[in-house]
Amino acid sequence: MKPEEINTEAWTAYGHHHRRRGTHLPEVDRIDWGPGATGPGDAILGDLDGRRVLDLGCGLTRHAAHLARDHGALVDAVDSSPTQIERARTRYDQLPGLNVVLADAVEHLRAAAPYDVIYSVHSVPYIDPHRLLPALSAALKPGARLCFTVLHTNSHGEGPSTALVPRSETLRLADGPELTVQMWVLTPELWEDLLVHYGLRVESITVLDAPEEGNHASYRLFQVRRPVRVTSRPRTTRPPVAHAAVGVGIILSGPDGVLLGRHRRRTIELPGGTVEPGESLRETVVRELAEETGLTGRPEDVRLLGMLLDHVGDVVRITVAAVLTTWQGTPADQKDESVSDWRWWPLDALPSGLFECSAQVLTTWRPDLNIDHPPAHFTPFADTADTVA
Repeated sequence: MKPEEINTEAWTAYGHHHRRRGTHLPEVDRIDWGPGATGPGDAILGDLDGRRVLDLGCGLTRHAAHLARDHGALVDAVDSSPTQIERARTRYDQLPGLNVVLADAVEHLRAAAPYDVIYSVHSVPYIDPHRLLPALSAALKPGARLCFTVLHTNSHGEGPSTALVPRSETLRLADGPELTVQMWVLTPELWEDLLVHYGLRVESITVLDAPEEGNHASYRLFQVRRPVRVTSRPRTTRPPVAHAAVGVGIILSGPDGVLLGRHRRRTIELPGGTVEPGESLRETVVRELAEETGLTGRPEDVRLLGMLLDHVGDVVRITVAAVLTTWQGTPADQKDESVSDWRWWPLDALPSGLFECSAQVLTTWRPDLNIDHPPAHFTPFADTADTVA
């Protein structure tokens, strides 16, 4: 049986036990976020009058009833336990503004209209985060609030895990047996990573400890918001394993042909080189041209034709074909550069021994040129179909 199925079965048994026992709990006048009625109450949810609100994992639905009755909220209270929902409907069937729903949380989130506020008291850890959190993010309006509590340390003092797997916890019944549930008890850092991964912004994390001496139970209250604007998250500071090289090949076409130089390895090639960190492709064109030939140009005069993909061994080679339409100066050999002897070559008298990347760039620019070279996959930056150069 899957972890979430185990949890639904346990909470169904929980509801059946209290229905048979006739358990009656008083109405509440605030949300009890933590053990022993700890936490900041309703204020963190903001103004709820007329707002669409979701209570996720509502149980007996006392909190949802309080928000509908005392704050004028329009609340959907959702739980997957039939017996808990039956208890809630029996108690609150005629309460205006409250809609009690028996459903899987994720299925409900995917089908419902977006909410102004979603909250959950202790229920989020019973659902696989990779299933729940993207649905939660999509079900929030831009700028909307998400507030929820998660178990951090159980009553025996067992703390959270850095592994994204559920573990067994005990659900105790008054005057009854103990039930086993499966919970994702994760570190706050891992919860935050998951929330950010799915497009949410964590505004605060509050520690909620059990007030009784000797009770080690501790929860974390997350206050989260869906950003009004889509945000990005910085990459890790650890660089990826190198597997690609990105460079540019630069075409300068004048009255006397195209500019080519001779590499110290004896190949004939266009100006060009490797993109450096922080550069745009156009900036790379201008920098490499100046470093190799002494010619100067402006990024705005660079026309990017497209991208050539081939490989050298296990390294993907990416070469961007570029044309510089205007430049200043006379090409000259530059000290400590590997390419020299810059000359203008007529298109109908190009030299043999072209460097294959330069050959690929030239035929990308002018497919009619009579040049043989290994193929490369070409993706144009203009609105044309992909070809093989």
